[in-house]
Amino acid sequence: MTVPAYPALKGGLEYQIPVDYSKLNEAELEEKAGFYYHLALKNETLNDDMTAALNLYHILAHKNPANTEYKIKLGTLYDIIGKDRYAKGCFYDAIGVDKSKPEPFFRLGEFYYRREMYKHALKMYRIAYRKGYMTHYDTLYKMGDIYLKLGDTKAALKYLNQASEISPNPELSEKINKAENADVLNQEYYSDTRIRPAE
Repeated sequence: MTVPAYPALKGGLEYQIPVDYSKLNEAELEEKAGFYYHLALKNETLNDDMTAALNLYHILAHKNPANTEYKIKLGTLYDIIGKDRYAKGCFYDAIGVDKSKPEPFFRLGEFYYRREMYKHALKMYRIAYRKGYMTHYDTLYKMGDIYLKLGDTKAALKYLNQASEISPNPELSEKINKAENADVLNQEYYSDTRIRPAE
């Protein structure tokens, strides 16, 4: 009998390990995967914890392909170690399974944000926002930050102020002040450059 295989990542090399998924206990695997996942997030390097988390989430994603959480966590790990194609593939797989959930869109936003692809990031954050992340601090903050970077101070203030209602903090207050100052300058610029009637 041919059993499916999953790609294992060790020391930057990929190889195939045959696995009979029916013999595996999903709850036990999920517990172990979660343990290594949190360790991997602390270190953010390709070490034994990251490898264990990647391998376990690969197994879980193959065992239960309808579980979007496994794909999202796998994508997050790949994102951390710079495996862009795999990271995006996992996030898009999660979206393909359930388009109603905001988290895979948010994670894609994070993926693009870290790479300074702000328009792509904003598109994904806006979808996550519409799908339920209206009170998600990181989504609001990142949308406000991107709008500020793109020069749309009104939109920036809208989302930064919403973020401030959820979790006020000094860094956010400073960014709101920056956006307010930029908005005043924008208003002055546009009021000075209006076409005046000829005298």
